[in-house]
Order: sequence, then C-alpha cells, then structure tokens
Amino acid sequence: MKIGHPPDSGYPGVSLRQLERSDIDDWYAYLKLPNVFGPTSWNLSSRDDLMPLFDELESASAVSARRLSIVSDASGELVGTIGFHTISELNRTAEIAYDLSPSNWGRGIARAVCGSVAAWSFQEYGFVRVQGTVLQGNSRSARVLESCHFRYEGLLRSYRMVRGVPSDFAVYSRLATD
Repeated sequence: MKIGHPPDSGYPGVSLRQLERSDIDDWYAYLKLPNVFGPTSWNLSSRDDLMPLFDELESASAVSARRLSIVSDASGELVGTIGFHTISELNRTAEIAYDLSPSNWGRGIARAVCGSVAAWSFQEYGFVRVQGTVLQGNSRSARVLESCHFRYEGLLRSYRMVRGVPSDFAVYSRLATD
C-alpha cells in the first residue's frame, strides 16, 4: 500500500520515503550479506525474490504490506527499510520489520526510525498494537525494539520457517496506550 506522507525519521541526516522498485538493487546488495541475512527470516537467493513484496506494496488493500526507504540526505543512498506486514484491519494490529545496511549499524538510526515509525503508525493507521518478532539470537534487533518501548512478551516456538527450518522467535509489542 502506498504511504501518504511518511513521518520524520527521528534521526538527523536521514529521511523516510516510500520504498520504490528502483531501490531493489541497493536493498538486495546489503540484504544478501551473511551478517544481515543470517539472523533474519529472509529467504532470498536473488533480487527477484523481493519482487512479490513490491507487488504487495502497490496493492490498494488495507491489509497489504507497507514499507518505507530509509535514505541518507547527503547521498540519496538507501541505507535501510522499515514497514509493516501481517496487518489486521479488524484487530488494528501490525508487525513492524526493519533492516539496515551494516555500514550504518551502531549509529542509532534503527532505534530512531523504529520509534518514530511505530508512534506515527498509531496516529496514521489507528493501530492499537504493533508487534515485532525477532529470530532467537538476533540480539541487535531485540535491543532496537526494547529501546523503542516495545515490551518482551515471550518466546514463540517454531513460529516461522527460516530457510526450511522451524525457528523460535521472541515477540515484543508496543500499544498505542503505552
């Protein structure tokens, strides 16, 4: 689903805009890196594996995925993405997902953008709950959610298949009333 006016990124020198098909090569370039790919549930063997996501982003359905590009103001370069999937219009819930190129890790960008986008989603979409799931062992992502006031709720055993293997995920949530 196309996003109207994205929120402020919450981080100086970084902006948010709608993810576009022209971002695919830059996005795949860092998603395929072992240190990015390994601790996630991405199942990518080529850039073409991302194409169905773009088809969903272009859907007008209220429950289709939404994704923003995180872009460097100085270079215009894609440095990451953030958005929502598993959206329930009835329950007014969604799952947040984000990724960042390793050259931008450790600077607080993911934390700032995640906090900004989560808060914005309660106003923009009327979500009452946003959750994040983290593949067990991905402590970096868990720290991002915790620093954005997401609360740990527990372990989801064999929650998702990760490259053919049932895997455990920690679940975190943030409510509009938090």
